[in-house]
Amino acid sequence: MRILVTGSNGLLGQKIVQQLLNANISFLATSLGSNRNDDCPTTVYCSMDITDQAEIQRVLANFNPTHVIHTAAMTNVDACELDPLTCQKINVDAVRYLSNACQKMGVHFQLLSTDFVFDGAKGNYVETDTPNPLSVYAKSKVEGEKLVMSLPNLSYSIVRTIIVYGTGKNLSRSNIVLWAKEALQKGQELSIIDDQFRAPTWADDLAWACIRICELNEKGIFHIAGPETMSIFNLVERIAQHYKLPMSQVKRTNSSTLNQPAVRPPKTGFNLSKAENVLGYRPKSLEETLDLL
Repeated sequence: MRILVTGSNGLLGQKIVQQLLNANISFLATSLGSNRNDDCPTTVYCSMDITDQAEIQRVLANFNPTHVIHTAAMTNVDACELDPLTCQKINVDAVRYLSNACQKMGVHFQLLSTDFVFDGAKGNYVETDTPNPLSVYAKSKVEGEKLVMSLPNLSYSIVRTIIVYGTGKNLSRSNIVLWAKEALQKGQELSIIDDQFRAPTWADDLAWACIRICELNEKGIFHIAGPETMSIFNLVERIAQHYKLPMSQVKRTNSSTLNQPAVRPPKTGFNLSKAENVLGYRPKSLEETLDLL
């Protein structure tokens, strides 16, 4: 098994690299620009622009992978809403270039996707539920999924996930759990919404599942997330309780007060039965992971 990872400077990419190193699995880590992950040896890193078709073909031909795990994406939902052309370029065109290259080379292509493909009307989604995206970002991810599924003879997997959190090296973006912990520790005044429900996902658990799918040569869609769906307010509350931090500075609010450009699904969360049965996926609870931050 030889795995090429895109977005290796990101949180999930870093965790995948760490686990591949630990398992002594051959891999090539790729991101745009220089290697920002101190734990990733420079000998297994290569800069790759996922929006450059010729560069993708060159890098893949040189490394000759058996699997590609595509974690790189434009994930800032509001930025996607405000700049749909860049979103299309990164989240759709790049998927087309990568999946086409994998199809031609007989390489398994794994696409990371999102709970935002759903409208949030019911929650606890299974893999066979029909997507109904509400935002530019969500629509781009659905389009990427459809592209991958439509390619004849492409061996593929699609991994949908929810609010990924954890610690990494030199990350370009924080995540809600780290942000909330830091803000609570500083006693900052916070307004937290209580009308959006998510299942926060420990990045290490997600990385394990991504690699496991490749090891087992599984195909199709997998829902990989944390074991519990909770409101964002409840998430912050549980972080405060765990670290014995006060909630006196935290006010409840709802989504309508945020004036965000992109519409979010009110309630997602995944039914994890398929991942549990097929992969042996056993995600950690929120509290278990807070001890590891």
